[in-house]
Amino acid sequence: MNANLAERIAELPDFLAGHLVLSLSALLIGISLSVPLGVWAARAERVGAAIVNVAALIQTIPSMALLALMVPLLGGTIGFGPAFVALTLYSILPVLRNTVTGLQEVDPAMIEAARGVGMTDRQRLWQVELPLAAPVIIAGVRTATVWVVGIATLSTPVGAQSLGNYIFAGLQTRNWLSVIFGCVFAALLAIVLDQLVRLLEKSAQERNRSLALMAGAGLAVIFVGGIGPSVVDTLARPAPVVVTGSTASEEAPPAGLQGQTIRIGTKTFTEQFILADVITAKLEADGAFVENLDNLGSTIVFDALRNNTVDVYVDYTGTIWATIMQREDPAERTAMFIEMAEYLRSQHGILTLGRLGFENAYGFAMRRDRAAELGIRSIADLKAHERNLIIGGDPEFFARNEWIRVRDAYDLGRFRTQSMDSTFMYGAVRDRNVDVISAYTTDGRISAFDLVILSDERQAFPPYDAILLLSPDAADKPGLIASLAPLINQIDDDLMREANKQVDIDSRTPKQAADFLFSKISQRTE
Repeated sequence: MNANLAERIAELPDFLAGHLVLSLSALLIGISLSVPLGVWAARAERVGAAIVNVAALIQTIPSMALLALMVPLLGGTIGFGPAFVALTLYSILPVLRNTVTGLQEVDPAMIEAARGVGMTDRQRLWQVELPLAAPVIIAGVRTATVWVVGIATLSTPVGAQSLGNYIFAGLQTRNWLSVIFGCVFAALLAIVLDQLVRLLEKSAQERNRSLALMAGAGLAVIFVGGIGPSVVDTLARPAPVVVTGSTASEEAPPAGLQGQTIRIGTKTFTEQFILADVITAKLEADGAFVENLDNLGSTIVFDALRNNTVDVYVDYTGTIWATIMQREDPAERTAMFIEMAEYLRSQHGILTLGRLGFENAYGFAMRRDRAAELGIRSIADLKAHERNLIIGGDPEFFARNEWIRVRDAYDLGRFRTQSMDSTFMYGAVRDRNVDVISAYTTDGRISAFDLVILSDERQAFPPYDAILLLSPDAADKPGLIASLAPLINQIDDDLMREANKQVDIDSRTPKQAADFLFSKISQRTE
């Protein structure tokens, strides 16, 4: 079996289980909230209009924004919590609106007949109105189900495990099989759940208890079948052991690391996946059990570290300087590192273990032939072509202080900018869809696509040395510092660029690139 396909299949139990638990729990709570609110709204016209309007307002917030907002609103928590709350809020409107509509469309004659036989308001609601409105309410549940299952794929950047892990990782590593896996299984799950809820809708219309039992049994089978393999795998997982062999240290593992669980956070691009696998290999070789939280946004992963939700991750000095410290003034590389490390330790209790040895800076890149044609060698040379060139970059870049500094330092404010995912950025400049991109200087596609980095004569971009950070709690974990210390100053720019190229150009997996990188590190430290 193809190694890529085998790896995707191996990941399916965990991703599917996470998606199911997240989606179904959000739907269950959403329905539990929506139906009582709908009953209240149907009976109190003014209050009802306000309730529906608030639910509709929530629905207008872009799903990614709502998911991201839940992290600070929940005190920096990442993972299941913020995704669950956001999905629950998204599930409310269709069920709420259909509950109101269903109750308001109940034949008044039926209500009068119920009153005539002496039913109380409560009896009339439960025995007449809700049963008659049930088909309309369940139709709203069907809509909510499809929405929630689809939006759950976007929960990956806030740390929740779902089928979206396939999609986000696949986009960043150009692994289209992974993207297809995520899309296909999310679509299949939505279709199956929708059809089971349709059976419930039909059973309500026909007052058919057998159909309702069939639908309930189907939902139970989907839930148990979805989470069962993941649960079994977790229970059957052996205790961590010290790995020996060609890629493991021949020395005794650091005391106290055996049996510990270490959580590694990663951002949303190839280099981060590779480095996380390198760190995983080192920690597992020293006896630890490793959990990975992938595809997290810059501020989300930092908050997770600060709050001890993750133990270790790789960040960059320029990112901490501009985004976390909110510093706009330039600084010399060593001075920046020292001041940044002191800030992290004193303000957040975070330990900066050291620099990995390479710098992945922002830089403006162009096709070599296009730059030669226009006589552009530096960022300053762009000014003469401001009416004709388009600068492309990832959405985060154009919101960062670094762009503002570079824009103002070189007077680039009148240039047209175009935001896109970093996955497509390099292909866009190669194919002349944009003229300049905000490239990452260790990206393997720079040399593969024959791009040239424009010189930054005014040093507007800050240094971006890769650094290894430990959370406040992780800094005190026995053996962790000793285990990770051999990685410090062992990866240079060329080595990191080659590892990135293996994934982005040569279609190797991050794990394979990490094995290459780890073997090179091992050779240097022997």
